[in-house]
Amino acid sequence: MAYMKHVAVIQHTHSEWLGHIEDHLEGRGIRFSYFRPFATGGGIPELATLGDGLILLGGGPWGAASKDRLLPTLEEEVRLTRACLMYEKPVIGFGLGSQILSLAAEGRAVETPLTFEIGEAQRTRDDALGGLLPERFPNVIYMRDRPAPPDYADIIARDAKDRVAVFQIGMNAFGFTGHPGLRRAMVEDLIMEFDDVPDDPGPQLAALTDLIGPIEDALVPIMTGLVRAAGWMPATGSDVASK
Repeated sequence: MAYMKHVAVIQHTHSEWLGHIEDHLEGRGIRFSYFRPFATGGGIPELATLGDGLILLGGGPWGAASKDRLLPTLEEEVRLTRACLMYEKPVIGFGLGSQILSLAAEGRAVETPLTFEIGEAQRTRDDALGGLLPERFPNVIYMRDRPAPPDYADIIARDAKDRVAVFQIGMNAFGFTGHPGLRRAMVEDLIMEFDDVPDDPGPQLAALTDLIGPIEDALVPIMTGLVRAAGWMPATGSDVASK
């Protein structure tokens, strides 16, 4: 029987989860488990029992630089992520998760207000993510603070304001300022879950509705590239994404 890959997913809010990414992992037979340190009895996975990689989700109003809104488990997660990098375990971070990856790689997180932005990212070179990162793709950000990756990081996509959109550390660690598998309901739930919300999110929510199809379309090659880079599935002709 073939060995099935297993990925640990750290969730920082009730509302933000893998979204459309779940379908792509399940379609490839990649198992995943959520860890919810904010919940009663929840915690951070141990490196020894982590499995085949780590995914760090966003955090809504939590950040990695704003002192009054620091993620409570930030230090623990930075230590775990740094250990993953040392042992060359794959790490993928979205939103706040990209800030954690930046800190673990000896970069920084920069204090910025909580924002909800609808925009587009553009890859910086044709071979980004093994040539599978789309030339342009939706970049939806719901995040406090921003990652400032170390100088040695490979910036593989930038947004319309020339800010880092996607960066790579080594061969198999990636940070996304947006969530490429985002569902509109996740943002709606974040707005209801916390009192701390961005100003006037209505227009952005309306704009997000028009991006449902483009988000799903862009995720197909993105997930194929991430799965190959992480070594979660052999790169074969049958390695196609599930929708």
